[in-house]
Amino acid sequence: MFYEPGKTPHNLPHDPFKACVVPRPIGWISTISPEGHANLAPYSFFNAVCGTPPMVMFGASGASRDSAANARATGEFVVAVTPKTMLREINLCSAPLAADEDEFTHAGLEKLPASVVKPYLVKGVPIHMECKVFQIVDLPSPNPGKPNSMVIGTVVGLHIDESVLTDGMVDIGKFEPLTRLGYQEYATISESFTVRREDFW
Repeated sequence: MFYEPGKTPHNLPHDPFKACVVPRPIGWISTISPEGHANLAPYSFFNAVCGTPPMVMFGASGASRDSAANARATGEFVVAVTPKTMLREINLCSAPLAADEDEFTHAGLEKLPASVVKPYLVKGVPIHMECKVFQIVDLPSPNPGKPNSMVIGTVVGLHIDESVLTDGMVDIGKFEPLTRLGYQEYATISESFTVRREDFW
């Protein structure tokens, strides 16, 4: 099959695009509004974009605008790397709450203070990245009332719990980060294998 997104129909029950870009890591984005309201929301359009300096991005679209609006206003956000054990809480944080409602409270989560920025860490999450906004890219949107944007941040603080380290390296098998697939599907990463570049030279 072939279709041109936005121009020709795909004739499938659901939009297949998200099922074709998998797995997508989930960034649990913590922000604080200028008025001091905490916000916590999961984003599957999330990834690292640079290693030196370390930089990450998340894409906010449609109604999920509080994180992007807060990051734009304050210049800060925190990324919690989502562990499998907290799937329920992550899902609760995707509820369409008002901007002044606290997702931490809604999901029964405890806030922990960050070291460099104001947004909170999530107790129980083994990896957090404290970020300063580098750039916000406004993206096209079919609905002007629901704009899309990409928030790029520089990692200025990195928390790694000792419990997920093995021989000085992050061991994903110890916390099984969640990823998003297409539709309503999720997956976890629980094992890995090593391939050196020169193995196939």
